[in-house]
Amino acid sequence: MSTAAVSWTGGKDSALALYDAEMLGCRIDCLVTFASRQGRFLAHPLGFMVFQAQALGLPHYVIDVEEPFDRSYEDAISSLKKRRGIDALVTGDVGEVADHDPNWIVDRSARCGIDVLRPLWRRGGLELLNRLLLLKFKVIFSCVRKPWFTDEWLGLEFSPSSVKRLSEINKRTGLDLCGEQGEYHTLVLDGPQFRKSIQVGSYSKHVENSLAYVSLQNLRLREKHG
Repeated sequence: MSTAAVSWTGGKDSALALYDAEMLGCRIDCLVTFASRQGRFLAHPLGFMVFQAQALGLPHYVIDVEEPFDRSYEDAISSLKKRRGIDALVTGDVGEVADHDPNWIVDRSARCGIDVLRPLWRRGGLELLNRLLLLKFKVIFSCVRKPWFTDEWLGLEFSPSSVKRLSEINKRTGLDLCGEQGEYHTLVLDGPQFRKSIQVGSYSKHVENSLAYVSLQNLRLREKHG
C-alpha cells in the first residue's frame, strides 16, 4: 500500500483523483499545493483550500516553488518525502496540456524516488464528468473563459443539465470537456470523502478581459448526517 500526498488544486480533478487513489488502496497522508509566488490563484484560492483540508480531515501544505522549476519542485517533493514519509504523489492529470510536458512531474518525482499515480489519466471527459455526478460530488464553476463561456456560469453547480451544456459546447467548438486547456476551472464543496461540507454564504463575480472568476465569501463548514 502506497502512502501518498495529493497534488491539490481544490478542483474536481484533484478531488476525484484523491477518491480513486483511495479506492485503489492508497493511504492518503496529506494534500500539497505547489505555489509560485507570482501566481494569483483566482480559480483556486488558497484560502478556500484551507476549508477543503479541514472538511477532508487532512493536513495541507503550500510549498513555494520558483525558477529554476525543475530543481525547485524536486526540492519540494524531497522535503515532503522526508517530512511525511510518502512514497507516491497523486495527481488529477487527465491528458496532455498545450505547451506542457505530460511527464514533467513524473520525471521530477522519479528523481526523488517517488511514484506518480494518475488515476484519471486518458479517461474520457464525459465519463469523468458523469462519475462526479454519480458519486455526488458538489462542484461549482469558479473561473471561465471567453469565447466558450459567459460569467453566468460562475457559481453554477455541476448537474446533469450543465454537463449536457458542456457536451453541446464541445460539439460546436471543440471545448475540452474537462477544461484541460484552461477553458474553465472548478472548486469542490463536498464529496464522498469529505467529512464535512463547505457552505458558501455569498459570492461576487469579476471579469478581466477574456477571464471571469468568482470570489467566495462567508464560508463555513457544515456537519454531514447520514
